[in-house]
Amino acid sequence: MPEEAPAKPLTYDIIRESGVAFVKCHGRLTAGLTDEFYADLKDVASTCQLLTLDLKDLTYVDSMGLGTLVRLYVHARGAGCELKLLHLDKQLRNLLKLTNLLSTFAVAEEHGITVA
Repeated sequence: MPEEAPAKPLTYDIIRESGVAFVKCHGRLTAGLTDEFYADLKDVASTCQLLTLDLKDLTYVDSMGLGTLVRLYVHARGAGCELKLLHLDKQLRNLLKLTNLLSTFAVAEEHGITVA
């Protein structure tokens, strides 16, 4: 039986510019990979007015990953930062619909924000 390829770890690039932060995520947002991600982005959300997460290269989100996005959303709102999600794939969009969270998150694509 062929071996499965190991899961690609979560990586992300943070770009900050005058009160706005853009985070490009790669890999899987799953249990065991969320603590550092949350800690880093919590600090970013505390220092900007808009935080946009580009999820185009995120291949999978489990319940811990979803919980991390919710925690980040709550923290950002409390810090006066708007959190937007960009490029939701079908799996994440369905997960957000199932949990009634899709309307909670401001989906950047629906507000005319695009990435060149």
